[in-house]
Amino acid sequence: MNCRHCGTSLHHVFADLGHCPPSNSMLTQKQLDEPEQHYPLKIYVCESCFLVQIGEVKKAVEIFGDEYTYFSSYSTSWLQHAERYVDMMMQRFGYTSDSLVVEVASNDGYLLQYFHGYGIPVLGIDPTANTARMAAQRGVKTRVNFFTTNLAQEMAAEGQQTDLLIANNVLAHVPDINDFVTGLPLLLKPQGVVTLEFPHLLNLVQQCQFDTIYHEHFSYLSLTTVNRIFASKGLTVFDVEELPTHGGSLRVFARHTADDTKPVSGAVKELLARERSEGMDTVAYYQNFQPRIDEVRANFLEFLLKQKRLGRRVVGYGAAAKGNTLLNYCGIQGTDLMTFVVDASPHKQNKYLPGSHIPVLHPDMIQVERPDYVVVLPWNIREEVSERFAAISEWGGQFVVAIPALEIFSYTPATADVVHI
Repeated sequence: MNCRHCGTSLHHVFADLGHCPPSNSMLTQKQLDEPEQHYPLKIYVCESCFLVQIGEVKKAVEIFGDEYTYFSSYSTSWLQHAERYVDMMMQRFGYTSDSLVVEVASNDGYLLQYFHGYGIPVLGIDPTANTARMAAQRGVKTRVNFFTTNLAQEMAAEGQQTDLLIANNVLAHVPDINDFVTGLPLLLKPQGVVTLEFPHLLNLVQQCQFDTIYHEHFSYLSLTTVNRIFASKGLTVFDVEELPTHGGSLRVFARHTADDTKPVSGAVKELLARERSEGMDTVAYYQNFQPRIDEVRANFLEFLLKQKRLGRRVVGYGAAAKGNTLLNYCGIQGTDLMTFVVDASPHKQNKYLPGSHIPVLHPDMIQVERPDYVVVLPWNIREEVSERFAAISEWGGQFVVAIPALEIFSYTPATADVVHI
């Protein structure tokens, strides 16, 4: 097995989460009685380019099929994040009605709708037909396809080169990272800009965010590695921002290497130097991560078993990939330790989580059932969730997150009282 970027043989294991079903493959009740496919979830680090990557994978076309269940617009905080980005880009680069903005992995039009609101021509690219249908309702035309070098060549030949090419939280999802990045400059006008957002590998390691590891994520990225891959394909990273999203992400700005109108910022140089000082360009940095994962699992299982013995009810919020990685690595099956999970997306309600087979219900069931604890599985939106369900304090209910360490907390308007276990 070789590195997807440089071809070096992979030997160094970063994390091994056993065998799990794909984290977004929700099940119907009928499917509960059918065999469920599990795939190895083992992550390696390349000793040459330090790309952290999954080993054996499920085919991308099977993961991102016609009925993918993740819709970006069901998170209000994510919509706010997208709107702030659009406002910033409009102010910084001054796009007009003569510009074209293209987003790869545009999902349900959650972001491009705000450029559309400015009167900027937009085009989405996404492989899932159901999200594309929802995008169309927002005025966002979408090409239903995977972004590849071939598609970029085809679109460029059609005169669809773009002033701004956006690829948020998709670079980690592509099985052939070289082909994907090769296509970016082909679709970009000579002085165009590419922006990408992706979870920062530095935060994954520091905060033990192992639940961001799942089959839909083929790669786990540092600026050091992204900068190297981009340079090999004729792109230069000229700016970078650190974001709080997804537990800590990077927003990277890139241009054609031949475009000298956008100098490389001090932020790029500083972050590259910080990653070097942390040792991210050494194999040693990626060792000893597994014991930290196992400690999180042990503490979470101990919490659930304790509540079971005490007769307390535990439910979850968020039928997210993060939560499914956690639940499956903990070996949780059925409703014995977690009665149900609620989710705001109607596309997930009345289905079952992959692997654990926990039912997914409407959020109103928290008020109806009055559980003792609500585990916020997508911990990156814990503030949004705890504010929305603040009423659980009326019956003594509390919130829980498992990562980076087990926390039990109660929401108050000013702050959250947190107990570290």
